Amino acid sequence: MSKMPTVKDVAERAGVSVGTVSRVLAGEAAVKPSLREKVNEAIVALGYRPNVTARALRTRRTDVIGLIVPDITNPFFAQLAASVERAAQDYRHSLMLASSHDDREAEQDHVVAFLDRSVRGIIAIASSDNPDLQLKSPIPIISLDRRFGAFPLVSTNHAQAAALIASHLFELGHRRIAYVAGPPDTEAGRARRKGFVTRMKQLSDEVELEVFFGKFDYESGEKIARDLLSRSPQDRPTAIAAASDQQAIGALRAARDLNVDVPRELSVTGFDDILLANLVVPRLTTVRQPTDTLARRAVELLFSQSSDIGDEMIDGSLIKRVSTGPAPQ
Repeated sequence: MSKMPTVKDVAERAGVSVGTVSRVLAGEAAVKPSLREKVNEAIVALGYRPNVTARALRTRRTDVIGLIVPDITNPFFAQLAASVERAAQDYRHSLMLASSHDDREAEQDHVVAFLDRSVRGIIAIASSDNPDLQLKSPIPIISLDRRFGAFPLVSTNHAQAAALIASHLFELGHRRIAYVAGPPDTEAGRARRKGFVTRMKQLSDEVELEVFFGKFDYESGEKIARDLLSRSPQDRPTAIAAASDQQAIGALRAARDLNVDVPRELSVTGFDDILLANLVVPRLTTVRQPTDTLARRAVELLFSQSSDIGDEMIDGSLIKRVSTGPAPQ
């Protein structure tokens, strides 16, 4: 059998030091791009494969990032997990995924399990707010989309994004509007509701706005919409704005069952821009969360050498499709 190439072999071929090769393998951002390219070319040419077990024993860290999501069956979290995995690969790290099933205890159990497996860092999407969580960790933990304990948060600017939907519906002439909010025990749900309601109040005091609360799921959207659309035409809203695409798709289903035409009689909007939003009929007007940007920034912060990491908010964008139209006369 031929001898397996070593770090020293890679360094010699690339014309760099062994330390530089080690830093490239560790995914350190401080390495110059030109040197990183030389090292990667040498790795490919030699067919070098790092001894993961030996490195883990030496550094007490594996080339793995832990990700905790509230519900992997939620299309948005599935998309976000895929974005995190791609971002981790840029740092030559793999992703270990865990779903808490919206259970706080399970979230904390997953953190402990990740620590036992010596992951490089943890990205957590919380099931609900838990500001009293006291958790000490020897590795960095970053909150993504929803705040986990008191750890730094990378998130869409939910209030800014929800305000885009409010402005869009107002410009279309809607003055009887129902807003289907998310759970009040999530920071994201509260921020979306506040952004939408505040913007509507800024636009006009003549808007008849009703706010309803539900989970971020299809069933909540369908149930609330079915109740609203069962009213007489002059009493029901001309637009339903939902705090998630799943809620909005549930509302579309209720409208179809009750023979309410979208968008001639009713406009419906969502939030997230999951893949299904562009597949349902009619295609859903919604807010796009920049999942790739959010994931990349969360991973970058895990590898940051800074001790002063704060929250970061990234603007969402309005995606206009055919589920919205002018308010019916």
